[in-house]
Amino acid sequence: MSRRLPPLNAVKAFEAAARNLSFTRAAEELFVTQAAISHQIKALEEFLGLKLFRRRNRSLLLTEEGQSYFLDIKDLFTQLSDATERLLARSATGSLTVSLSPSFAIQWLVPRLARFSELHPEVDVRIKAVDMDEGSLSDDVDIAIYYGRGKWPGLRADKLRAESMVPVCSPKLLSGPKPLREMADLNQHTLLHDMSRRDWKAWMKQAGVELTNVNQGPIFSHSSLVLQAAIHGHGVALGYSVLARPEIEAGRLVCPFNQVLTSKNAYYLVCQEGQSDLGKISAFREWMVDTFRQETQADPIPAPE
Repeated sequence: MSRRLPPLNAVKAFEAAARNLSFTRAAEELFVTQAAISHQIKALEEFLGLKLFRRRNRSLLLTEEGQSYFLDIKDLFTQLSDATERLLARSATGSLTVSLSPSFAIQWLVPRLARFSELHPEVDVRIKAVDMDEGSLSDDVDIAIYYGRGKWPGLRADKLRAESMVPVCSPKLLSGPKPLREMADLNQHTLLHDMSRRDWKAWMKQAGVELTNVNQGPIFSHSSLVLQAAIHGHGVALGYSVLARPEIEAGRLVCPFNQVLTSKNAYYLVCQEGQSDLGKISAFREWMVDTFRQETQADPIPAPE
């Protein structure tokens, strides 16, 4: 025998309207229009063949049938909410797979991962380093760190930080045989390129300086490699500020000039829209966002707007 169930969206609208005794407040609670609530209530009344509400002196009242129906179903919503919370609590434990670029993993996440583990020992974080993101998460990935504009269909994206690129080099280049004192001195040093020479050319144009060696110098496939080359004194890199920050704070790199190249992209933490409130995913997201907020306040490289 099949169950005779009413339209569930209509029941949800009725429960909110009956609890608030207001179509307006029910609409605000459910993030829909008042007209949508009225339409759902009408559909439910037609299904039941009964009137559930009546209006009197600009107030909304339940009919006798509506009051009886509300008392019967309100506990069902409470039970459903409690069951959902219990399920989400269980989802707070277990493994959490994080997909991100090798450079972001090496320069930012891995040095800080122990802090998250101390706060959430019940979550077993698994790092999956990938060179390129495809704008979608595979079934084996819970969270990813993307670098882009923040719009990926079906994914929730939390902005971590806007990005900029800044010249960095070993401190010994500042006082070496060819000291870096003004931007024109870059012509006397090897320029180190991250993926392509495009960024140095853009920086040169923005800084208003002519670099005759901008089409020379080694090109590295990963940001962490170009930073390592700079640390070892092989030249001057144009590094991503988030990735270069640990090396600057440790004194392994310095910024010879304050001229930065602001990127149109930013770092985002992304997850499936329908899974954003799962305990372990929510815990990791909140930790990442909070850590970036704290570190940005004390960052030696100001974050762009």
